[in-house]
Amino acid sequence: MGEKLKKPYNPKETEERIYKLWEDSGFFNPDVCIEKGATRADAPHFSIVLPPPNVTGNLHTGHALMLVIQDIMVRFERMQGKKTLWLPGTDHAAIATQSKVEKLLEKEGLRKNDLGREEFLKRVEKFAQESHDTIVSQCKKMGASLDWSREAFTLDEKRNLAIKTAFKKMYDDGLIYRGHRIVNWDPKGQTVISDDEIVYEERKSKIYTFKYGPFEIYTVRPETKFGDKYVVMHPDDKRYKKWKHLDKITVEWINGSIEATIIKDEMMDMEFGTGVMTITPSHSHADFLLAEKYKLDKEQIIDKFGKLLPVAQEFVGMKISDAREKIVEKLKAKGLLVSVDENYVNRVATAERTGGIIEPQIMLQWFVDVNKKISSRNNKSLKELMLEPVRGKKIKIIPNHFEKVYFNWIENLRDWCISRQIWYGHRIPVWYHEPICIPKTGKEKEISKCVEIIVSEKKPVCKYCDAHYTQDEDTLDTWFSSGLWTFSTLGWPKETKDLKTYHPTSVLETGHDILFFWVARMILMSQYLLDEVPFENVYLHGMVRTKDGKKMSKSLGEKAIDPLDIIKKYGNDALRMAMIVGNTPGNDLKLDENDIRGYGKFANKIWNAARFVLEQTKDLNLENLPKLDEEDKKSDKELQKILAEVSKEMEEFKFSIVAEKLYHYFWHTFADIIIERSKKKILENKNADSAKVLLFTHLTTLLKALHPFMPFVTEEIWSMMPEQKNLLMVEKWPSND
Repeated sequence: MGEKLKKPYNPKETEERIYKLWEDSGFFNPDVCIEKGATRADAPHFSIVLPPPNVTGNLHTGHALMLVIQDIMVRFERMQGKKTLWLPGTDHAAIATQSKVEKLLEKEGLRKNDLGREEFLKRVEKFAQESHDTIVSQCKKMGASLDWSREAFTLDEKRNLAIKTAFKKMYDDGLIYRGHRIVNWDPKGQTVISDDEIVYEERKSKIYTFKYGPFEIYTVRPETKFGDKYVVMHPDDKRYKKWKHLDKITVEWINGSIEATIIKDEMMDMEFGTGVMTITPSHSHADFLLAEKYKLDKEQIIDKFGKLLPVAQEFVGMKISDAREKIVEKLKAKGLLVSVDENYVNRVATAERTGGIIEPQIMLQWFVDVNKKISSRNNKSLKELMLEPVRGKKIKIIPNHFEKVYFNWIENLRDWCISRQIWYGHRIPVWYHEPICIPKTGKEKEISKCVEIIVSEKKPVCKYCDAHYTQDEDTLDTWFSSGLWTFSTLGWPKETKDLKTYHPTSVLETGHDILFFWVARMILMSQYLLDEVPFENVYLHGMVRTKDGKKMSKSLGEKAIDPLDIIKKYGNDALRMAMIVGNTPGNDLKLDENDIRGYGKFANKIWNAARFVLEQTKDLNLENLPKLDEEDKKSDKELQKILAEVSKEMEEFKFSIVAEKLYHYFWHTFADIIIERSKKKILENKNADSAKVLLFTHLTTLLKALHPFMPFVTEEIWSMMPEQKNLLMVEKWPSND
């Protein structure tokens, strides 16, 4: 028995040393496991990619939960003897990272344009590298058994090749196009953002009722109404049955008399307001779709800086916030203001990174067509390719009630805007021919063959003239690169051994909040580019909250839990157990420091039990173990029964149940009953050998079973067990003994 066991367990002195032992062994790498005989070369595989943390700072409790759940999966599967790969990486998170660096520049009194694109990107890359190093260090402190030899970054050269290859294939298949469509425009950040980068805030607003010819209309945004010349009502609304679809009426409006057109459509909610509304197709997603449906005019009212255009006449150039009340005053003077409700609660879309109010705009952008039929995929659309594997159970979502939410989202999916007006990220691999041709000698008659737009990895050269090609200034949406994550990390577009061995991956474990934004896009990309699913299971965890249910945030002060601070106080194993016991898929976790403290005591309980067992069994002949008496046989069978249960439950991703069962069995059966009973047998020398065998075999088995959940304390004790040659992390799971 080691001298260390005679003192209380000290995680601070243990964890860093144990992690280095694991790293130095090479066993995080499945190839090394095969080379050293820990895994058979023909063993089945288990693979999982780490959802890449953004290189914007430190890991938080959400990341910690993700690492804990995935490490439990990985350690269990490795002990099952599978070729187990957990592939790490980080995400460049373009908008978030650029925004962080721009804020740092503001403190220096600088803007990105003061530096220029090249110098600014150097600043961003330096910041990203520093954040990356912090994240890797924190992952290691969490005990994550990731294969660092295969680490990837969404913006590195290999991923850049994958992105360009995917873009070109999608462009050549007509799935990527450039067009004028409505997008989420952030006037403050001066870029398009995705739906998931929008934060909706409930704000008290005024809602106005105006006379619009024979109708009354509601609006919270009178500044958008200059171009409103279509009035919409439900075809079944009896109040308005005298008007027919496409009827024309003349109404007095903001800048004088206009001709308006009646539109009858079922999208109109008869219960809202008066059941009638006017539409602004250039500044509303719903209105744009209606305008597309009936081929209606779309007039832009607000520019990309949030100011009114000349259609607003005397209000031109004014910020919409400044113009709103002045426009209302004008309508009031014309006798068109009916009423004002000052207590209306409006759901306002804001940009997550800048706080700017989102202004839907029709803009020339790059899009992915989700409805176009693809000949190479049996004439199915991307939308169908996303729905098919989940409906056909090729992909299982845990918990399964999220499948309904997934289907609803995909069925209502619109074309995906993939261009961003920022500098940091994968630059769109599209090149534009100069507008003027300078014919090459002898090619004067062939300049009509000059190609105006080329998709290419490198700068193209025109065959027919000396004009230059200029690359598109925009970068790609971050989700485009992270959508390729399961296979670009394994070497695609090259046909590598890793890709053949480990794809499709076994499971994707992530937060339920990015089911649509990331999970769906990975299914899209893998189904289209590889004709296979990216993963077989999706395990969704909830948010980590404070013990009173609030969202974990630094602004909460002492109520907020920093995972690294907690590890310093109670140890890694204690935090892991607190994060997994009682935590079921899809549900939020209330993390209480008292629970963590309690599991710190449990780690010490295991330590003290091990001390007793090893002290009592030091003279035990492990080559020829004595037989168990009837009482101990019964205890042994009870443990075997529990092992059979937890092995099945581990396969079913019921980690919370397993952790709780093992905790209760160790504390209340092994420590409280078996150890106390054995003490008496040994002291009285009545069936003492049977008691010693049961103690030793129970401890051996329970250390193995607890290892995925509490890897540090179990590995440390294992190193002091007699005749142990392997690390515990590559021992066989006890159900296979």
